[in-house]
Formats: sequence, structure tokens, C-alpha cells
Amino acid sequence: MNILTINAGSSTVKYAVFSLDQKKKTEEQLLGGLIEVPPAKDGNTAGYDLAFKHIMQDLEKNDLTVQAVAHRVVHGNSLTHSVLINKHVIMVIKHACHIAPLHDPHNLQGILACQKFLKCPQVAVFDTSFHAGLPAKASTYALPLWLSKKYGWKRYGFHGISHEYVAHEACKLLKKSFSSVKMVTCHLGNGASLAAIDHGKSVDTSMGFTPLEGLVMGTRSGDLDPALVCLLIEKGFREPAVYDLLNNQCGLKGLAGTNDMRELISRKDQKAVRNALDVYVYRIVKYLGAYIASLNGVDVIVFTAGVGEHCAWVRQEVMKQFGYLGIKIDGKKNAQNARVISTPESKVKVCVIPTNEALMMARETMKLVGKRC
Repeated sequence: MNILTINAGSSTVKYAVFSLDQKKKTEEQLLGGLIEVPPAKDGNTAGYDLAFKHIMQDLEKNDLTVQAVAHRVVHGNSLTHSVLINKHVIMVIKHACHIAPLHDPHNLQGILACQKFLKCPQVAVFDTSFHAGLPAKASTYALPLWLSKKYGWKRYGFHGISHEYVAHEACKLLKKSFSSVKMVTCHLGNGASLAAIDHGKSVDTSMGFTPLEGLVMGTRSGDLDPALVCLLIEKGFREPAVYDLLNNQCGLKGLAGTNDMRELISRKDQKAVRNALDVYVYRIVKYLGAYIASLNGVDVIVFTAGVGEHCAWVRQEVMKQFGYLGIKIDGKKNAQNARVISTPESKVKVCVIPTNEALMMARETMKLVGKRC
């Protein structure tokens, strides 16, 4: 079964085609690409229409047909698992656009454009789904209950597609059962989050109602005192400016002038840069330590995404704080970005697993539509 995966962003559409065979248990990527699209406003899908024309041409050029399409949607709102897209699902995603204005509107425009070109089953795969079962103690904000119920304010969590994928892959690598281990997965890219996974279920994660909560990120502030938002408004910042500031001008960029980790590592001897890196690493250490405690121990720690997969320095700085737990890192393997960077005698396995959200989306789609095709 050939499945087209789509990740429609604000300025690009990433696509791939996977061939999945349930009987043979094979997975093969047949095609992949990225197309730049002009900004689309007010639901106008013109830019995405052009992107999908290109995708259709690429499929034809490679003599490929697809039996289903998987769309990445960042915020699932009330939808807690991958679903076949219909009118109701479209309405739910539209409603979620005000919650995730940087992502869901573009995801939706990609869906609407794709439906013009392909009539096969289309599936929405949500970044929030893996965290949908968070226990109340982890998902509840200490706000008046009537407010939380009225507006649906709770911690949703994100990067779920990536967290679930690398958790499964780490278990395959280590020959462990997904449902039998305690894990913490560290998705460290420009956006970043940690997830505590207890016997196959996400029980806590660092992002919250939006992707702004949690770790210090490339351009996002992560956790901060809510009173600072009130003070910014008091100082004359309007709501859109505050939102832009916290999402696009903070984090490593705000502290050191850039969110390029390679550049920061090359300049880490500079005081301001080193301070930014220390703040960044400390926040990861704090969350990782908290999750290990909440899990009452950990069997596996996984690093993934751009920084997590490729920055040995960050991994080393984080993991050296956990030597007291009997965690030992092999410096040579870490420098090589090896799949397992812990030593044989380490009490906890530490892995580096390249994420593949597109493949995870294809797997989810196969579960839903595989029997139909």
C-alpha cells in the first residue's frame, strides 16, 4: 500500500511516499521532497494548490499511485487519535486554529488543497494524540475549574508523532517491549519537548496548551512567570506583539542573537553565548530529572530531532548531571552520534534515534485504512 504523507507549513510543504506491506512487514520510502509555497491568507489555498500540482507531477513522473494520504496536524483539540478526514474533522481543525495559529491554519490549507487533487482516503495524524491520555495530575492547570471547562484549557502536549516513533524504535533497537519500559524521550530541535513514557503511555510532557510551554527553545521562551505577560501589556505591547515576542524572539535567539546551535557551539567560549547554552541545558536537565522522579526511575533515555541527533556537546552536558544514577556515556560513541551512546555498564540505556514523523504518520494511516485497500 502506497501512502502519501503531507506536512504543510507556513512556507513549505514536505511530502513523502511510503510503501507499507502488513503481511511482509516491510516499509520503504519511495519518494520525498519539499516545496516552497507563497504565504496564504484568509483560507486561500492558492499557494498550496501549486504545491500539490508539483506533487502530482512528481508522482506521475515516478509512475506512482497512492491509496491514502496522511496529513500532519499539530493540534487535535478534542480529537484524541488519528482519524479519517470528513466534514466534522475539518470543523474541529478549524476550531483549533485559534489555539495553534502558527500551525493548524496551514495544516488545514494543505488538507483542503490536497482534497482537490486526490479522492482517496485522507487521514489526520495529530501531534497531540500520543499525549491524549495524560493523567489529570499532569494535564490540569491550577485555574478555576469553570474557566478550564468553559475554554478547554489543559495541557495537550506536542511532538507526539516524534516521541512515539523514537520510543518504538529505541525499543526495537534494544530488543525491549514498548509496554514494559520506563522512558524519557527528548525531542530537541528548534522546537523542543520532553515526554515521560510509562509502559507505552505518555504520562507527562513539557509542552502544554500550546507549544510555548516548557523548555528553552530556538526562538520560544518556554516556561516563564505569567505576570511578565501582564507587564508586557502594561508596557504597551499589544496581544499580537506579545505572542510574536514569546514565540519568535525569545529562547536562544533572544539570549544569544541566534538560534543556530552549530554557531552557538562554535562561540561557546563567549560569555553571553555560554550563558544562553547554560540556561538551555539547565532547563532540559530540570525537566529530565523531574520526569525520572515522576516515573520512579527510568530504563531508557532517547535523544532525537536536529539538536538531539547531531549535537554531542548538548547530550554530554545534559547527561553528565545524571552520573549519580549510574548513567555512563561513552564519549567516543557520543561524538559519533551512535545509536547507543551509553556504556555497557550504564544503569540506563541512552540512545540517539533519528526521528521520522512521516513514517509514523504512514503507519498510523495504514492502521486506519489498510483493510479497506
